[in-house]
Order: sequence, then C-alpha cells, then structure tokens
Amino acid sequence: MKPIFRILLWVAIGGGIGSGISSCRPDALSDLTPEDSQVFITNRDQSVNFAAYKTFSLPDSVVQISNDQAQLSNTGLEPPFLNRLAQELTNRGYQRVSRKDSADLGVAVMLVNNSYVGVSSMPFSPYYLDYWGYGGLGGWGGYSPYYPSYYSFYEVSDTYWLIQAIDLKHPNTTDKELKVVWQAQIRGNGIFDAASIDSILTRVFEQSAYLRANQ
Repeated sequence: MKPIFRILLWVAIGGGIGSGISSCRPDALSDLTPEDSQVFITNRDQSVNFAAYKTFSLPDSVVQISNDQAQLSNTGLEPPFLNRLAQELTNRGYQRVSRKDSADLGVAVMLVNNSYVGVSSMPFSPYYLDYWGYGGLGGWGGYSPYYPSYYSFYEVSDTYWLIQAIDLKHPNTTDKELKVVWQAQIRGNGIFDAASIDSILTRVFEQSAYLRANQ
C-alpha cells in the first residue's frame, strides 16, 4: 500500500499580514475563525481504482472511541453527518445498499475523543544556590542541591472525525483481513457544529477527487 497524504489547511490570508507581524501577537491562532482552523487529512491506497467499486454499506451509527473504549451512537449530530456522507458518496456514483446485501465498500464513521494525562518532574535547580549567595553549583558550607518531589500534571485532549472506506470486494481470506483503501480525518474548531456538516464534508470530497464510481 502506497499512501498519499494531503493536508488542506483552510487559512485566510489577507492584507493584514504586515500589521499582524508588527503587532507581535503571542498567539497568532487566537484570531482564526473556526473555518480557518479546520484541517482535512485524506489518505488513499494509490494502487486502487475507485471506479471498480459500485456499491457501499454505511451503518446508521457512529463509533465513538475514547481511550481504546468504543461504543455505537446515533444521537444528536451523528444522523445528519451520516446522511450527508451518504449523499456525497451517492453523488460520486456509488449506490448505497442495506447491511443485508453484499457491498463493494464498507464505510465507517468514528468520533475519536482521546484524553491523556501526563506528569513531569520539576526538580530544584542547583543554580539557585548562587542566587542566595551559597556559591552556585557544588554548594557552600556543606550545602548541596537535592531534588524534592515537585510535579506538574497536564492533560491533552484529541477530538476529531475519522471516516474509513474498507474494501469488502476483495477480502484477504488467508489472513482474515480487510484493507482500508481510503480514510479522512477532520480536525479543528467548529467541526461538531450542525451548521458545519455540509461544508466540512464538501471539503473532504473536494480533496478526494479520485473517489468516484463513474469515472
């Protein structure tokens, strides 16, 4: 599999670049609109001819993944997201079939919400000794540095949409594997707003022009 990665960052570039530099703002991202912050990452198997697939199966639920725990969900934002995704695939010439029927592609939607908690130690620096007149590194008058248990805790959250298209037409019967032939990640602010569904999925498929049955 030869993956091709394409990253599209929708950043508005205007005449205010010069003024932005002169103002020396510490956080340039703070002025971005939700649309400007959105990133779309698509990846495909370059060896695949997507016109060879004609049908797709899309479940009516989203897989919610949180720190290796997964569950199905079909509430709130998820039904309109799935409906819009099905519409995009249909517009590309693919026919949706029920889960009871054989399909060429299996399409899965995942809402990933991972949180990680970390810890870093904050040791006492020996250079502080010189600050109080104790001679710096090496100590003075028998004094030497030691490292008490000072720690800093932090949390990192990673939340995004993940869409995968899986080849059901050519299963690996030997290894019992199914190959992912296309996937898309949607990241940034505003991607979980109902009003953004049309725009973010439109941009994903604009970036995946090769994903078409009627080529």
